[in-house]
Amino acid sequence: MQKVTRDILIDRAAELLASGMVNRVLGWRSGEFFYDVVPAVFRSEADMRDGFVFDDFCGCNFSKYLVKESARSDGRILVFLKPCDTYSYNQLLTEHRFDAEKTYVIGVPCDGMLDIGRIKERVGEGVIGIEAEGDELIVKTLYDGDKRMKREDALPDRCRHCKGKKHVAFDELIGEECEENDENASGRFEGVAELEAMTSEQRYFFWQNELSRCIRCNACRDVCPACTCEKCVFDNPKSGVENKAASDSFEEKLFHIIRAFHVAGRCTDCGECSRVCPQHIPLHLLNRKFISDINGLYGEYQAGETVGSRSPMVDYSRADLDPSEAIGKREE
Repeated sequence: MQKVTRDILIDRAAELLASGMVNRVLGWRSGEFFYDVVPAVFRSEADMRDGFVFDDFCGCNFSKYLVKESARSDGRILVFLKPCDTYSYNQLLTEHRFDAEKTYVIGVPCDGMLDIGRIKERVGEGVIGIEAEGDELIVKTLYDGDKRMKREDALPDRCRHCKGKKHVAFDELIGEECEENDENASGRFEGVAELEAMTSEQRYFFWQNELSRCIRCNACRDVCPACTCEKCVFDNPKSGVENKAASDSFEEKLFHIIRAFHVAGRCTDCGECSRVCPQHIPLHLLNRKFISDINGLYGEYQAGETVGSRSPMVDYSRADLDPSEAIGKREE
């Protein structure tokens, strides 16, 4: 399989820019450190040659950025999407959040992105470079020289238990689709099962401990493709929950609980909330709990798998469980 490189993506983007098919490109640019990759808009081949990157740290999901970016110009914007990103893309199209005719999607293969947090847990601080050698990583550090670790140990949870490596939306693909691994995908709800095995008191203290670290930076909300309300209740000064930092033991939990309910049935399990959380709160577990319950109560459902699909939460039928039946089934 030919490896998809930065230059291959730049060359194709340059062709589309030159032809007038697109007038800008949504891609990745290095931040302060080599592993600190951020979204960026490029308007020329020269700009891309100067700053575009494509590596194992290009984990951000671009779908939400299309909501505002596609509205800023009459031309089409080229966007590079990994397989998991395309679910969010379809879900946003289902919700009419942008016009597909104003985007041009190039699907790029992904066999899992790296998590610098997990890497630092293994090797410590001062990471200055990483090289791949088979299934291992050679991590170059400033203080302790080179260290080795398994690549799988450097993957975030969303990549370790990927829901699918096939694109569900694209205008063209570059490279070959990666092989599916049903065993990995089946592990998506392992964390949920561990929570459900706890007593109610244990779960309460688990989430109390996790959510108490929240600093209300709103990074999870701002990056979430399912959070696209033009006016969020948490920005309303009359709501009583506008605080940017936790004010008491109740309010600190309310934000995330309301958000989880808000995205239920629409969350594609992209894991962006956990990726951007500076406090490393496993926010994706809240969403996966809802996904697991929906699957168990109403049948398997994957948000964003197809454009126009209706979540069981908004698609009532006479065959649905009565609320009392749902409670009983959940307790079985």
